[in-house]
Amino acid sequence: MTSRRRFLGLLAGAAVIGTTGFVVAGQAGSNGLLRSKRPLPKPFTTALPIPQVKRPTRVAGGVEYYTLAQQARDVEILPGVRTRIWGYDGTFPGPTFHLRQGRQAVVELRNELDVPTSMHLHGGVTPPESDGYPTDLVDPVRTKEYTYPMQQRAATLWYHDHRMDYTAPQVWRGLAGMCLVTDAEEENLGLPADKYDVPLLLTDRAFDEDGSFLYPSLHHGPGVEKEFANGVLGDVILVNGAPWPVLEVDATRYRLRIVNGSNARRYELALEPGGDLVQIGSDAGLLDKPRRHPSLTVTPGERFDVLVDFHDYPVGTEITLTNRLDGPVMRFKVVRQGPKSAPVPDKLADIEKLDNPVVTRTFDFRTTKEHHGARMWTINGELFDATRSLAEPKLGTVEKWRISSDFHHPVHLHLAHFQVLSRGAGGPEGRDAGWKDTVDVRPYEVVEVLARFDGYRGRYMMHCHNLEHEDMAMMANFFVG
Repeated sequence: MTSRRRFLGLLAGAAVIGTTGFVVAGQAGSNGLLRSKRPLPKPFTTALPIPQVKRPTRVAGGVEYYTLAQQARDVEILPGVRTRIWGYDGTFPGPTFHLRQGRQAVVELRNELDVPTSMHLHGGVTPPESDGYPTDLVDPVRTKEYTYPMQQRAATLWYHDHRMDYTAPQVWRGLAGMCLVTDAEEENLGLPADKYDVPLLLTDRAFDEDGSFLYPSLHHGPGVEKEFANGVLGDVILVNGAPWPVLEVDATRYRLRIVNGSNARRYELALEPGGDLVQIGSDAGLLDKPRRHPSLTVTPGERFDVLVDFHDYPVGTEITLTNRLDGPVMRFKVVRQGPKSAPVPDKLADIEKLDNPVVTRTFDFRTTKEHHGARMWTINGELFDATRSLAEPKLGTVEKWRISSDFHHPVHLHLAHFQVLSRGAGGPEGRDAGWKDTVDVRPYEVVEVLARFDGYRGRYMMHCHNLEHEDMAMMANFFVG
């Protein structure tokens, strides 16, 4: 761990020296981009896979019990090629959990890999012992029970590995999946369901000549420190584990649950040849009302629930979901007529507007000089220390947190959900609406959020969700008392 942390410090030091070479806003060109060493498939030739639904092994006393195994498997990602992944139940992405508000779930995680792991339910309101703290490790051939009380609103969550210093490479190998929570409020809205409710986990990867995943390490030789300091990008966009896939759709309305599961890549999503993304939900649940966006920026860790009405397109139309920062993501083909869609409700959910914070705290995310002139990504000038907390909020209170940055840092809070209050001298942007747990903080920007600390007492954390930055110690504890 020490040698890896030192190596990551060199990466961050190079980031300060080598901040040129960006070809599009927020994305690295040669800086951070891994290029595959084998021919890649033509986009839009692979069908979009839908991850399997995870079923409970038993239900007793109103509690759903699940068994989940972390396994190494050889799977087909690129057509005709086998890739070794680390996956939940041996799949990439892992199976999708369908949980319900008020119905407790207990997940027994069995680690069949040869390295330790720690599973985090991103967006979950969970007791600290089930939060997936980076040093709460499940060693090889051991098991751990994670308890999820599900006393929270309907929302699109996801789960992923959170091991100290190794989150980025272990998620890159495939340790990620989705968790969809529902409640009566959501069910009464008549939103698209069943095959018209489509999960989309966005990731990027690069592939070696033999089809294995490429990821930077010391054996890549001189220059790796500078090249990957700002995060690792792959040259293949995967949706639900498939490269630039295509989904055949009916001419009706769909709900797309978008999760940015990439290590460092930002997406500015838009439909071509045109059309709005109608946002109905954010990280932690439904909005108060729908919001139309010609494009949506989604940073690592963020989720957006959007509606797209393919009835607006003639049968035979092909619509591309593209990333305006650097290229296509996937395609939809309207192949048949579909059922008439119910109107989109003008009101979605009652959203309590937070006010009256009991305290204001400031957190500065940036590079700071450390050992022997190397630089590390830090919070308030400090490297992560598992024994120290930067804040001690009280259970049930609301606090104002002012977050500043010197780079693109998607800031994620465990346990606490929040509302964005302002950006710079202005108010929140349209995409900031609703309850969130991850917020996009752009270079030299100050974002204010009102966070409510509900649920449980204990140790939780905040961190940058650029996973390479997280592994470079850009994390801090807070203790809810």
